Amino acid sequence: MMIFGGAMAIFEGIAAIAEDDLFVSTRNYVFQFSLTGWGWIHLILGIVVVVAGFAVFSGALWARGVGVVLAGLLALANFMWLPYYPFWSLILIAINVFVIWALCAGPQKGVRA
Repeated sequence: MMIFGGAMAIFEGIAAIAEDDLFVSTRNYVFQFSLTGWGWIHLILGIVVVVAGFAVFSGALWARGVGVVLAGLLALANFMWLPYYPFWSLILIAINVFVIWALCAGPQKGVRA
């Protein structure tokens, strides 16, 4: 799920960088940012999250910690992205919250039935 969320952030960033007029911003929103700037932020965060997602497969504890921080940053970035693409932002926020939960829960060894 972490790699999927990062890949979606990469696509979101590419779309924002390539086509500024693809997204429509809500007027008089609490915060307003440059769409191209947010595209670069999503692209860079998405690449780092995908790399960290592959590092989680190695089982390294540091990768889980980095994954929690990066998924939190990506959830925050998607919260700030709400005025541009609300439905997609809410889906990616939910995915990132699920990733944080899964990384914090960790693998269950020796579970009794």
